[in-house]
Parts: sequence; C-alpha cells; structure tokens
Amino acid sequence: MTQAKAHYSRILVKLSGEALMGGGDYGIDPAVIKRIAGELSDIVQMGVQVAVVIGGGNIFRGAGLARAGMDRVAADHMGMLATVMNALAMQDALESLGMHARVMSAIRINEVCEDYIRRRAMRHLEKGRVAIFAAGTGNPFFTTDTAAALRAIEINADVLLKATKVNGVYSDDPVKDPTATRYARLTFDKVLADKLNVMDATAIVMCRDNHLPLRVFNLNNPGDLTRIVRGEDVGTAVTFA
Repeated sequence: MTQAKAHYSRILVKLSGEALMGGGDYGIDPAVIKRIAGELSDIVQMGVQVAVVIGGGNIFRGAGLARAGMDRVAADHMGMLATVMNALAMQDALESLGMHARVMSAIRINEVCEDYIRRRAMRHLEKGRVAIFAAGTGNPFFTTDTAAALRAIEINADVLLKATKVNGVYSDDPVKDPTATRYARLTFDKVLADKLNVMDATAIVMCRDNHLPLRVFNLNNPGDLTRIVRGEDVGTAVTFA
C-alpha cells in the first residue's frame, strides 16, 4: 500500500466528531480512532502531507446547546474545546503508530498544544508531521466545516476530503429516502442552488471562490480514504464546472 503512487501531495481531511463515536452514543471509540490513524499513517508513508480538522459533536455541539437556551458564544467556545480533546486523542493514536503529529489550536491553550500559526503548520507538513487543526476558526458562529475550508486554503492543500457516514452526496437523505440518488460529480453552484447537505454554505463558497476541490466520502468504508489519495473515483467530487 505504501508503495502506491499518490495522486495528491498535500491534503486536508475533515472528520466529524460523531465519526469517532463508532457505534456508541458519546465519546470516542478507541477502535475507530485507531483505524483512522492507521489510514492517515499509510497516506503519510506514501509521501503525502496530511492535515486534519476534527469536529466536536461527539462531546458538545455549540449550535445544539444554543438552541437549548445557552448563550451561543459560550456554547461555541465549549464546542471548540471539545475539538481540542478530539485532536489530542487523534495525536495520541497517530503517535502510538510511530507517526509524528502536532495539534495546533485556534485558541490559546499552550499547556496542551501549539497555537495555530500558518507558517509553523506548513513547516510541520513539510517535515512529514500530521498537522491536526483544533478549535475551529477560533471564532463563534463558524462551523468546523468552515474551519476546514479555511485551513485547507491557507496551507495550499490540493483537495479537501470531507468524511461522512454515507458514500457521497445524495439528492436526499438516503436513510430516510431509499430512492435518493447519489451524485458522482457536482459543481459548487449546484450544491448551493439545490441546498444539498454537503457542508455549510460558507465553507462551500470559500472552496468555490478559492478553487479548492472537494471530495465527500464514507469514512466507515475502510480503505476509501487511501483509495482517494491514490486517485480512485470514490464518493462524490465537487468541482467548479
């Protein structure tokens, strides 16, 4: 696997916090995070520079807390801290495999991780370290999807890989509608016009306006991430035309 030629030289992988739960209702499934770390390790060994953004929905969801009556800014700050916890867990999983990883936070929490500094992040990537970006953008009212798009643009990633629970983008929720159609290709404009549930609109516009390709895939299919990096047509590609 590690001898295969990579299609990309630098990628950013967006993981949801919920993806780390596995079959549980809360927290982190050690088996799941170990498997994901293993795939990231395989990709690094192919010579690809890897950055990761992880959500915090397995611990706290700021928007959900706000809907329940909590102040939105306070709720979002709690959500940011949840992403730091997930990022530290991913760092540990990678290091247990002999990889080098650095957690970089958009909010200052120097006792446990580094501050996010773009040039330092680029240096980590160039040295073959996995850069894990935590705490979203550091601002309330912005999702980790937007943070992923922002960081991918900042580090000049070749592609943003959005991990989900289904194998691409569908015309409707495939769980609720068995007749929903999966798209192999989409444009950013169609995603926005049809309000397809890919990423939030801010993230989609950022990708479109900065010519950052997006691919949506199923994280629960072992090996799909590696196959995408090898250039195989997995999931749904979202492009400009």
